[in-house]
Amino acid sequence: MTGPESARGPKAVAKFLRPRSVAIVGMSTRPGSAGQVILQSLKLNKFQGEIHLVGRSDELIDGRPVLKSAEELPEGVDLAVFTLPAAGVRDAVVACTKRKVGSAMVFAAGFAEVGEQEMQDEIAKTAREGGLAIVGPNCLGVTNNVDGMMLHMLFAREALRFGPGSKPGVAFVGQSGGMLGHFQRAADGRGTPLSYVISTGNEIGLESTDFIEFLADDPATSVLVVYTEQVRRPREFLAAIRRCRDAGKPVVLMFPGRSTKSKQAAQSHTGAMVGDYATMRTQVEDAGAIVVGTMDEMMDLAEILVRYPKPPVKGPGVLTASGAFVGLSNDMAEELGFEFPQIEPATLKIFDEMLPPYGNYGNPLDVTAGFTPTSLPAAVKALLDDPNIGMLFISFPINTAVVVQNFNKGMEGATKPIVMVALGDTWQLGPDVIEAVKQGPAVFGRSSDRMMRAVALYTRYGRLPARPRTGQAPEPIKNLPKLGKGTQPEWLGKKVLSAAGIRVPDGDLARTADEAAAVARRIGYPVVLKAQAAALSHKTEAGGVVLNLADESALRAAWDGMMKSVKRAAPDVTLDGCLVEKMSPKGIELMVGAKRDPGWGTVLLLGLGGIWVEALGDVQLLPGSADKAQVVEALGKLRSAKLLAGVRGAPPADIEAVVQVVLAIGRLMQTVPELTEIDVNPLMVHAQGQGVTALDALIVAG
Repeated sequence: MTGPESARGPKAVAKFLRPRSVAIVGMSTRPGSAGQVILQSLKLNKFQGEIHLVGRSDELIDGRPVLKSAEELPEGVDLAVFTLPAAGVRDAVVACTKRKVGSAMVFAAGFAEVGEQEMQDEIAKTAREGGLAIVGPNCLGVTNNVDGMMLHMLFAREALRFGPGSKPGVAFVGQSGGMLGHFQRAADGRGTPLSYVISTGNEIGLESTDFIEFLADDPATSVLVVYTEQVRRPREFLAAIRRCRDAGKPVVLMFPGRSTKSKQAAQSHTGAMVGDYATMRTQVEDAGAIVVGTMDEMMDLAEILVRYPKPPVKGPGVLTASGAFVGLSNDMAEELGFEFPQIEPATLKIFDEMLPPYGNYGNPLDVTAGFTPTSLPAAVKALLDDPNIGMLFISFPINTAVVVQNFNKGMEGATKPIVMVALGDTWQLGPDVIEAVKQGPAVFGRSSDRMMRAVALYTRYGRLPARPRTGQAPEPIKNLPKLGKGTQPEWLGKKVLSAAGIRVPDGDLARTADEAAAVARRIGYPVVLKAQAAALSHKTEAGGVVLNLADESALRAAWDGMMKSVKRAAPDVTLDGCLVEKMSPKGIELMVGAKRDPGWGTVLLLGLGGIWVEALGDVQLLPGSADKAQVVEALGKLRSAKLLAGVRGAPPADIEAVVQVVLAIGRLMQTVPELTEIDVNPLMVHAQGQGVTALDALIVAG
């Protein structure tokens, strides 16, 4: 099969990673050239398939004939490695499509990364239509340790070869060749098994998504580590991550860009605060990926996951010989958002019987300076056997192999994940200590801070897949008003909220001062008066909001003044009228919003509202399909969460009502596809049992 269908997907990846025949296009006689390096790599790795050379030489190279053009290749070569400059890539792609080549790896730079977008797009289109799966351009190569093949533009090296009984390893996939080089060297230094290292470059053909789809079913890979700078097909990307999660394969993802501002100015607070990175992170974590922010986190987490691919739901037990570390680890846990479980009384009894009487035992467990090496196995075993403990974290001054050997004795037969850190930073450990570490099951490190951060990510990931997922679409909302395109006026937005079951202040739209007075008499004073027009996005700045009007004379005076103020501030805006509403009782001001990204889907935003939303940015993001447990968890993560619990004699807020509003907005976004943004700010939260009131609403429809 040729054509666009064969240019991507797992089958195309298989031709690239496991070719039966290889052509080097751009072969040179010059020693050290990319073509020579690739040829040497094929020989070093004992490649058994056919090798074809395409270049300008009239002489044999390595005893092989050199074809003048890729059009002379036999039909159906699996992989063509382009060792050409950028200027020659277009013609080579055309020739390869004619000869039905399956895949091509393009090392050359000089495309979109330097502004040559049009040329890159043209090459991509030609390859796609011709069924040629391209990796690159601007990539460094690929390592396949499963079958034993390494093709790298800078050096020739023999790849590993997974033999019978080999345990599955980590696959690295990334757009940055330099970053992958760092990860590969780090993994080799740690002895972390690698299945594949794949440099994808500019991704004009095969993308990270295609490789994730392939690796989801690859028995030689248990963990995926992905560095991506652009996801072109978000829905497929998320689906691929879900496939990996369902297959029990963790995906560790690094995505740069969290420090950049949103590219487009938005009218709503939600739109302004939910940028590309925030949206992506929310959705990929919900799909099952672990997003990391540093290279250290990526490497540490990958090493833990490849040893223990199934993270625990429960938190770690910590064992140390330092009282100071007990305090520090508790601080770190609070900062990182996880807890150390309490241990059972039976476990405490074991500690009391075998450790010095002056210790203060619990979790973290300080065995004190008075420990004896023979007490360590029992302490380790007791923590691992405790049903409340999900894994073990050891941070210890390891000076001799005897200490490690005693730890290993306590770990015998354990199935729970174990991490061990030897304190002393760069203090050199003896070869006998290192050998003892290798004999045990623990993931080993030298930095307690780094490992604690990795464990926080690890255990958080363990809790996420445990959340039940119904997969059922919510019921549509009835009696919704008809919406036009673009920003809706507040009065219409509140009708949408009201239809969704969200309480709004009692009131109505008035088109004259007489109508306003009639509404006020019906609902009762005091009232608020708000100018209404879709184009008037900043009512307060235009003099379009007057609060706490106590009687009809004040209302009429405010109406006259408002008409003049708005006319001066926005002379081109025609008002729908003014919204007259009952003044709401005081409460805590929150903000609830939603934004639909055309590729990534819907995210919900929840945070401290009113004037504080921009000043403090105290917000949490959730996927559009978030359930009640997720909303409650997000509320608890707000820095302002204590306000909701009640402070300085204030009653606790109606958290249940807040949760229902967030769920209702999620339901709106899921069932009304034309909605692109919702911004409720402020949502006034009253005392427990008294509900919430949406005081302002901005809705955008596409």
